[in-house]
Amino acid sequence: MTKLACRAFAVLLLLAGVAIGVHLGLTENGTTPAHKTHELAADDLRDDNQQQEAARDWHARYAQTAASQDAGQKADSLADIATDQAKALDHSYAKAKEDAKKKKESGGGSVDVGPIPDSCKEYGGNRAVGCARMLDAGFGLDQMPCLDKLWNKESGWNVHASNGSGAYGIPQALPGDKMASAGDDWQDNPSTQSKWGLQYISGRYSNPCGAWQHSEDTGWY
Repeated sequence: MTKLACRAFAVLLLLAGVAIGVHLGLTENGTTPAHKTHELAADDLRDDNQQQEAARDWHARYAQTAASQDAGQKADSLADIATDQAKALDHSYAKAKEDAKKKKESGGGSVDVGPIPDSCKEYGGNRAVGCARMLDAGFGLDQMPCLDKLWNKESGWNVHASNGSGAYGIPQALPGDKMASAGDDWQDNPSTQSKWGLQYISGRYSNPCGAWQHSEDTGWY
């Protein structure tokens, strides 16, 4: 090898050594090579994606939980409203039923049944009317228990009670139009029906207890 070639080779070795030294010095001093920089950037990007995914999952779970709680609260509220409405309807139905019963017993509530004495006010509806007409007919209050049982058995004190034989009203007059002799409103007025029934009882059995006893013995009066 010539001297010139040796010198050229020595220069190349020197330059190579300098390059290696610079590279090592940069690495040791904290400077990251380009390929390492790309790897770190990719790692950071993955970390960001994972954090964003975790955040989305948390928000989704939170929204689902809140929606479930809200739906449960609304369902409870609707159930409470439905229960209150059902109770109100039950109350209204019971009141309407009771009013209809009273109206039916009193013949519609549009008839004049006459005065009811205090001694008869322990009874209600048509029974009180029957008690008053019984006293008007001259019977004592001690006869009311018998009259009450008799007409409760015959008609339930219903002014519109009827059966297949043609009997009608509280005293079950047969036929019903017999009671027209006591008043033109015989079809609906408990007072008129009671008046006729007591006249019938007086003429046939002397008093309500006599009529009740006959009904007990025979099944009719």
